[in-house]
Amino acid sequence: MTSCPCEQVTCVGGVDLWALLDDVKCQDLRNHRDNMEPCSCDTFVALPPATVGNRIIFGKNSDRPSDEVQEIVYFPRQSYEPGEKLQCTYIEIEQAEKTHAVVLSRPSWLWGAEMGANEFGVCIGNEAVWGKEEIDDKEALLGMDFVRLGLERADTAHGALDVIIGLLEKYGQGGNCMESPMSFTYHNSFLIADRKEAWILETAGQYWAAEKVDEGIKNISNNLSITTKIDREHPAMREYARTKGWWDGRKEFNFAAVYSYFNPSRSSSSGDRFCEGYKLLRKYKGNITAETMMEILSDKPSGINMEGGFMTTGSMVSILPQDPNQPCCHFFTGTPDPARSVFKPFIFVPEIEPFVRTASPLFGADDPVRLKPRFQTKPDRRHELHKKHEDAIMSMKTSQVQSNMLIAVVPRMKVTPYLQDRR
Repeated sequence: MTSCPCEQVTCVGGVDLWALLDDVKCQDLRNHRDNMEPCSCDTFVALPPATVGNRIIFGKNSDRPSDEVQEIVYFPRQSYEPGEKLQCTYIEIEQAEKTHAVVLSRPSWLWGAEMGANEFGVCIGNEAVWGKEEIDDKEALLGMDFVRLGLERADTAHGALDVIIGLLEKYGQGGNCMESPMSFTYHNSFLIADRKEAWILETAGQYWAAEKVDEGIKNISNNLSITTKIDREHPAMREYARTKGWWDGRKEFNFAAVYSYFNPSRSSSSGDRFCEGYKLLRKYKGNITAETMMEILSDKPSGINMEGGFMTTGSMVSILPQDPNQPCCHFFTGTPDPARSVFKPFIFVPEIEPFVRTASPLFGADDPVRLKPRFQTKPDRRHELHKKHEDAIMSMKTSQVQSNMLIAVVPRMKVTPYLQDRR
């Protein structure tokens, strides 16, 4: 054992990453801080016996530009006429005959979502990843579009995997992932969970690999993490790598090692968070609850709760009971910094009314994301909850008394009573 396991994600093959993470310190990656890609997001899942009770716990931090507003929105199930089209963030695709009810946490300027759940208990979160395969700037489906499409069109985690794979092969992935004239593009990985199992899907352009998770703990960050345990894959993935000279066709195929950068420093920050995230899961393994996951997402020393130009702008935790008679419960912050936010619960029930306080204003055809050239201006997309959160943070900064009161109250409000607006 000669290298940090997080380096093995990017440049070393043939070793079980997840087993090594239990034993090896990841200090090596902290020595590589130059020339790294922008980094964002961490997604977690814990399955029995790592959790308390027969529950799967899902969690994600959405790390985005610090001035970006994340909204919480609900869309009911709906049916469509054959041949109808669907306008996603940038491109138009064929609409499905029916879509499921979904609750989403998303950057307010786009169609898709960073994370969310549907009425059947399927949860999806996505990550930005970079590797040897070049990124196409051509507008296609964003990774965040895939998240929403998977939730709207599938009633199981495996079904959502099929939806995303099919749409990736048909329409491709690409386009600016930031509300700015400056281009920010990447490939995507996904963590998909339901009441029974989870799947990790990682992509490199049109190529992909998927790993099934039946028990224990897993997390993904901004690096490819699937190594030699590949349960499904693009049929041409290995041959393409061989023709590019990335794989000799003889060694055991390691997806992360083959498709990631040669230089591990390109993924150093994400690799660091990847290791730290796994350590936090490992720390609570066997006793993981929704509250535990909220604490993991709120952890700042690890970098999971990110601060700076890119910061945690929204967080989600879901409880997915394996007993189908128990409802799934999904918690969202809808505000930046989970350590200073309240996780608000949501349960799918009949006749849910549209969200008002967590939905951003709409700008229709005049929205800068619709006009070309795109993103020449940036409107105020703050919703009511976001504004109140800003006021609270300002009070904490200007008044020590207010600050002490809020710091004392917020931890006790992490899991609040059911507050969802309903008839």
